[in-house]
Amino acid sequence: MTIVDLLERNAKEWGDDTALVEINPEQKSKKRLTWHEYELVQPNESAYHRREITWAVFNERANRFANALISRGIGKGNKVAILLMNCIEWLPIYFGVLKTGAIAVPLNFRYASDEIKYTFDLSEADILLFGPEFIGRVEAIADEIDERHLLLYLGDGCPTFAESYTSFVAESSSANPNVPLTEDDFAAIYFSSGTTGFPKAILHKHRALIHSCRVEQNHHGQTRDDVFLCIPPLYHTGAKMHWFGSLLSGSKAVLLKGTRPEYILDAVSKERCTIVWLLVPWAQDILNALDAGTLKLEDYQLSQWRLMHIGAQPVPQSLIKHWLEYFPHHQYDTNYGLSESIGPGAVHLGVENVHKVGAIGVPGYGWQVKIVDEDGNEVEGQQVGELCVRGDGVMVCYYNDPEATAKTLKDGWLFTGDMAMRDEDGFIFLVDRKKDVIITGGENLYPVQIEDFIRTNPKVSDVAVIGLPDERLGEIAAAIIKLKDGFVCTEEEMDEFCKALPRYKRPRKIFFADVPRNPTGKIEKPLLRKMYGADHLVDAQNKR
Repeated sequence: MTIVDLLERNAKEWGDDTALVEINPEQKSKKRLTWHEYELVQPNESAYHRREITWAVFNERANRFANALISRGIGKGNKVAILLMNCIEWLPIYFGVLKTGAIAVPLNFRYASDEIKYTFDLSEADILLFGPEFIGRVEAIADEIDERHLLLYLGDGCPTFAESYTSFVAESSSANPNVPLTEDDFAAIYFSSGTTGFPKAILHKHRALIHSCRVEQNHHGQTRDDVFLCIPPLYHTGAKMHWFGSLLSGSKAVLLKGTRPEYILDAVSKERCTIVWLLVPWAQDILNALDAGTLKLEDYQLSQWRLMHIGAQPVPQSLIKHWLEYFPHHQYDTNYGLSESIGPGAVHLGVENVHKVGAIGVPGYGWQVKIVDEDGNEVEGQQVGELCVRGDGVMVCYYNDPEATAKTLKDGWLFTGDMAMRDEDGFIFLVDRKKDVIITGGENLYPVQIEDFIRTNPKVSDVAVIGLPDERLGEIAAAIIKLKDGFVCTEEEMDEFCKALPRYKRPRKIFFADVPRNPTGKIEKPLLRKMYGADHLVDAQNKR
């Protein structure tokens, strides 16, 4: 069985039931929109823009796209890159690619033009499907994408360098293309990255996708009555693999475009959501608003909300303790995973283990875990070592990167690069990361990219970027900058210089000091974290 079989089943058994709802609280338009012959439901009395589709329509849209792709020669061995903001079209397009036997390649909507081109080339994609938010970025690289590749545009006002998605699928059949698929067929390429900068392409089989469905439902017990609120971006394994629990149970999911506390509680209330996956900053914002009295629980219908879970970054124990003061009836879980392990669930706390908050938990359903020393031998007792996981969700390889694959995959085990230990009860705690990736608000920042940019400033002699703890975002980027002799620079001046970076990549704290390096020339980042981490905690809310 593959996940496209689950979609076909849902369309057959519950075709008239709602599958997906899209809510955009900041879009006030009352205009009714259509996508092909299907009306997108948008109640006129609503204070926000709302669209929904049933399981039958979901499946038909996927079939239309699949058949259109097949008519252009797309099938097994081909790849289709998807560059869209979260929207109700996203998942039908993803499933349309899978139904052809081709490989879906979701792209991070934060990518700049050079990153889009890099990931498109690395994955050897044949088609790039993009939305209106990306016209400028794609236009900048359009001339570099030769005529053998197709640029496909979803939205109004198709640019001249692309083909309209609406026209592309206009004459295609809504029937199942019935391409034979097995769990051993390749399904998707997701992107991750270490400290060296540009992302690696992570290849997964259908086996990994269906495994993540089973893991998610086993951990969180989704039934047909559940409603999942999905806020994080669908290009990421985390959001999609949690939604796979809804796919497996045939239950409704709500795509919320916005993260303000009142948006989240309003969506939970109006759509009767029962399960919400949050990032630490969003949970912290809700608590801050409740503490300040600007958000009042009595204004919302929240009694049906049964589970709040968090992933993508370390979770402070104090946050969950505070959360349960406001929501004492909530189940709570945290999930650990990587894109290389098809997202969350390789390790999870478990709703029954809230007393162990702070740990990432125990091996997930269908997963094996071990902690090893530098020689690959399992450590004993509560010693620290590298966390390794094994199961059906482990990637096939880093696509087109056998060297990196060999370093990460060994005898079926995925070496995560995260340092961990077990306590006396067998619960796993993360201690540190081998990699220097900074996780801020659930997003990865790559220090080398930021360092390379800051080094272009003519006043800078050396620079190191590290992560510092932050209550709201988990971590923030801090730059330790050594100026050239005779030069003077202020924090404000460097802030202004860094505005050329995307907002989420800008350092939130700047120190002017020496950058320590070891005898081989490597920056001593553990020393820097020790020097600055304890004495210079920064609340990013006070910055910008």
